Amino acid sequence: MSKDFKRYLITSALPYANGPVHIGHLAGVYIPSDIYTRYLRLRGRDVISVCGSDEHGVPITIKAKKEGITPQQVVDRYHAIIKESFEKLGISFDIYSRTSSPVHAETASAFFRKLYDEGKFVEQTTEQFYDEEAKSFLADRYIVGTCPKCGAEGAYGDQCEVCGSTLSPDELVNPRSTLSGATPVKRETKHWYLPLDKYEQMLREWILEGHKEWKSNVYGQCKSWLDGGLMPRAVSRDLDWGIPVPVEGAEGKVLYVWFDAPIGYISATKELTPDWEKYWKSEDTKLVHFIGKDNIVFHCIVFPSMLKAHGEYILPENVPSNEFLNLEGNKISTSKNWAVWLHEYLEDFPGKEDVLRYALCATAPETKDNDFTWKDYQARNNNELVAVLGNFVNRALVLTKKYYDGEVPACGELTDYDRDTIAELSSIKASLESNIENYRFREALKDAMNFARIGNKYLADSEPWKLIKTDAERVKTILNIALQITANIAIAIEPFMPFSAAKILNMLACEKFGWERLGAMDLLAAGHHIGEPSLLFEKIEDDVIQKQLDRLAEIAKQNKAAEVKAEPQKAECSFDDFQKMDIRVSTILEAEKLPKTKKLLKLTIDTGIDKRTIVSGIAEHFSPEELVGKQVLVLVNLAPRDFKGITSQGMILMAEDATGALRLLQPNEKTNNGAMVG
Repeated sequence: MSKDFKRYLITSALPYANGPVHIGHLAGVYIPSDIYTRYLRLRGRDVISVCGSDEHGVPITIKAKKEGITPQQVVDRYHAIIKESFEKLGISFDIYSRTSSPVHAETASAFFRKLYDEGKFVEQTTEQFYDEEAKSFLADRYIVGTCPKCGAEGAYGDQCEVCGSTLSPDELVNPRSTLSGATPVKRETKHWYLPLDKYEQMLREWILEGHKEWKSNVYGQCKSWLDGGLMPRAVSRDLDWGIPVPVEGAEGKVLYVWFDAPIGYISATKELTPDWEKYWKSEDTKLVHFIGKDNIVFHCIVFPSMLKAHGEYILPENVPSNEFLNLEGNKISTSKNWAVWLHEYLEDFPGKEDVLRYALCATAPETKDNDFTWKDYQARNNNELVAVLGNFVNRALVLTKKYYDGEVPACGELTDYDRDTIAELSSIKASLESNIENYRFREALKDAMNFARIGNKYLADSEPWKLIKTDAERVKTILNIALQITANIAIAIEPFMPFSAAKILNMLACEKFGWERLGAMDLLAAGHHIGEPSLLFEKIEDDVIQKQLDRLAEIAKQNKAAEVKAEPQKAECSFDDFQKMDIRVSTILEAEKLPKTKKLLKLTIDTGIDKRTIVSGIAEHFSPEELVGKQVLVLVNLAPRDFKGITSQGMILMAEDATGALRLLQPNEKTNNGAMVG
C-alpha cells in the first residue's frame, strides 16, 4: 500500500431496485468488494463497507406503471429481495441502506443546497419533449420510436436495445410518448447543471498524473472522457418520483438519479455511525469505490467533481472496476431474462453459496469480458473444490480421527521435504496480500487454493496410510503438518469462501485466527482435540446442471420467438378474389407417410362434399397417428397437383409460429364437415 491509512471506507455500486441481482453484478462488483473488505477486517483494519438500493429514476416509474402499482411498492419489493440475497451469499456490508430513506433525502437535499447557495450550479432553460395529453415532460425512457440506426421498432429515447446504439430522443423516427401514445412536442424547461468543464483540470491532475496505478480500463476510459472535453451535466429532471429539488420555483422537479445515487454512500455511512465524518472528511481514510465498467464515468468524473465542488469530502484512492460477465456465450440481459438470478440460485443450490463465490471469482472479468457457463461451474466445484480443497481437508481430519482419536499429534523431527513444504507455504502469504491489495482477486484466489494443492501433494508424497504400519512416529509429524496446513487454509480462504472457512474451523474445534498468523505452523497445539470431520463440498451431478441449461434453452427459445417479425402484408386483393376461395371444415380420416420422402404425408379427408386425397408437406411436424380424427380447415377448390404420382385435391390451412413450428388451423368447437369458412 502506497500510504499507511488509518481507516478504510469501501463502497459498492448501489444496485438498481427495479429487479433482482444477477451473477454479472456479483462478479463485477459485490464479490470483489467483499473479498477486499473481509481481508482488511482479518488484518485488524478500521474498515466499513457500505451499500444500498438505488431507488429513484425513470426505470422504477416505468416498471410501476407497467405493473399498475406505485414506485414505492416496486422499490420495497426489490430492496427486500436484494438485501436478503446479499446476506445469504455472505456479502458482509456493515450497512445496506436505500435512497428512499429519510436520512438520504435530507443528506442529498443538503448537498444540493450547499452547492446551490455557493453558486456552483449553472441554470439553463432548454427545450425538452412534452406530452400534451399526459401534461408531463418526458424522460428519455418515456419516448419510443423507430431506431434510426437499425430500423427496429420500440427503441427508447436513450438506447436501442436491438442494436445497442446510444440515442437521443431527437434521433428517433416517429417518436411517441409511452404515457399516452401521443406525439410529443418540445417545450421549454429550466434545470440546474453541474459545470464539469470547470473541474476538468483538477480531474486531469488527480487521475492522469496522480493515479496511473488505476486499472487500465478505468484509467483509459477516464482519459477518453477528459480528452473529449467535459460539458455541464444536468442535476435535475422533470419527474414526480425522486428527491424534490430543494429550491423555490422547482415544483415538479427532482434530483437527477446520477446526482442523487452516489450521495447514498454518504447517507448510508451517516446511518451506520455518528463518526461518519472521519470516514468521509479525513485524509487518513482510504476511500475505494467498487463498480462495474458502466459506472466508471459517474464515480471517476462526476462524483469526484461533486465532492470537489462541495469542498469538505475526500476523493477516492482507487476505483477498481471489472468488465462484463457473459452467460453461456451471450450478453446478460435483464429485459430478456438471460441471467442467473442470485435469489433463484440460492433456492436451487442450498448450501452452495461458496461454490458460486468461488466460481465467479475464478472467472471474474477483471481485464476483459469473460463467460460464465454451467459446465465450468460444475467443473470448478467437482475438480477443484471437491477434489483438491475438500479432499485434502477431509483426509487430514479423517486420518487424525482414525489414528489418534481426533487428538493433534506432536510434531517430531522434520525432514528436508517437510522444511521445503513449510517454506513453500510461507512464501504464499506475500503474494496473496499483494494480489488482494492490488485488486487481482483471481490471482489471490489461486494463492489461497495453493495451500490446499501443496497440502494434497504433501499427503500424496508422504503416504501416511502406508507409513502407519512401518513408521508410526513419522506419521505423527506428517499429520501435524497436514493439520497446520488445514488451519492455514481456514485463514487464507475466508475472504473468498467465508462459509467454508467457518466450517473448517468448526471441524478443527477452534476459533478464528488473525491474518497475522497465516503461514504459521503452530496454529494447533499438540493434544488439541478436533471436532467431527464432514465433507466440505459435494459433487454436483450432470442432471442438476442440465436442469439449468434446459431453463436457459427455454428462455432463448422464448426470446427468439419474441424477436420474430410478422411477414409484410401481401399485395391487395379484391373481395371478389377472396370470395373465390372455398374453405371448408374437414376431418382427417387416414394419414400415412409417402415412401422415399421426408416431408410428405398422404391424407384422406372428409370435406363434407366428398372424401378426397390431399398430399401435404408436414411429415416433419406431425406424425400420421396424431392427425387422424382431427378437424382442420381445407381450401377445397385449389387446382389439383401431382406429387410422386398421387393427385392432391386441396390444401390444409396452417400457420407457422415464431419458432418455425407449424400449427393446424382448426375450429374452436367440433362442427359438421363441409361447413364453409368466410
